[in-house]
Amino acid sequence: MPVSASAVKPASPPIPIILLVEASALMRMALAAYLRECGYQVTETDGPGEARRVLQTDAKVDVAFIDLDARGEPDGFGLAQWIRSKRPDVKVLLTSGPRRAAETAGDLCEQGPHLTKPYDHRDLESHIRRLLES
Repeated sequence: MPVSASAVKPASPPIPIILLVEASALMRMALAAYLRECGYQVTETDGPGEARRVLQTDAKVDVAFIDLDARGEPDGFGLAQWIRSKRPDVKVLLTSGPRRAAETAGDLCEQGPHLTKPYDHRDLESHIRRLLES
């Protein structure tokens, strides 16, 4: 039986995938839950090294949200630099405590995508949306 044109549903846009790089398990769980409520798919990692391993696979990632205070090899800045050189298709959004310099983070990302802790989760979602639209 032929399918009529009106019966064919248009394909829904792909769900954006966020790579969450956060060492604190409690913070990571809360952020991931919030981002999922906002309609994103979330891949959680506990540090830059694990995040880089994910990015070295065929994994689809739209935005990497990196806590610069996360330790490891590489550190958060190193991961952001690695992403810019090896995975330029991935947008980068950085966050750090007030002791990290926002201007250094700004060198790694476009359009000022740096959030200083503590930040409102709605600000995070707004930054991600703007990055995905750019």
